[in-house]
Amino acid sequence: MNDVDSPGLHAAILAAGASTRFGSPKQLVRLAGAPVLHQAIANAALVAGHSVTVVLGAHAREIGPALRQSAVSVVINRDWQEGLASSIRAAVHSVPAGSEGLMLVLADQVGITAEDLKRLFAAWRRHPVLIAAALHGGSPGLPAIFPRWAFPDLLALRGDRDPRLVIRRNIDQVVRIPMPNAAIDLNTPEDLLEIETASSRAEP
Repeated sequence: MNDVDSPGLHAAILAAGASTRFGSPKQLVRLAGAPVLHQAIANAALVAGHSVTVVLGAHAREIGPALRQSAVSVVINRDWQEGLASSIRAAVHSVPAGSEGLMLVLADQVGITAEDLKRLFAAWRRHPVLIAAALHGGSPGLPAIFPRWAFPDLLALRGDRDPRLVIRRNIDQVVRIPMPNAAIDLNTPEDLLEIETASSRAEP
């Protein structure tokens, strides 16, 4: 079914943004032949199995139909205009009762690979009472796996406050996993061009 049997982990992909700087729903942009959101789902499923939720918002009507064939749960964040924190709260509420942790992934972190998430998951399973966070740009951030004790802090976030605030507040309870790929964001058409150019150069 998947490479890792992980009933204790739930994954949530945050994809509710308006893509204002990109000009169209970037979640549906194709890279390497597939929409970036589909690739994020596939990567997350390799560590969380079928326990994956996609949080949609601004472009839910356009994106939702593209997920009908995916074995994921879809949550509509009707408060998406508040900022990222509203999607995080929706993600926390989506966690099944039996799950021990929540992995948060941003849909526009298009550089993240399945291997990156496997390393993150492996680090968390070794220390399941700690937060496992990707280290990029000199500080820990998303993707990250949060144990249940961190859920109240995530639910307390408001506006554009992101999970890095929770990570910083509990920095002595964080395992850092170097992940330079996590610094690659898809925010503008120029970003897409740079990513495609870098990808073509990397091909043999």
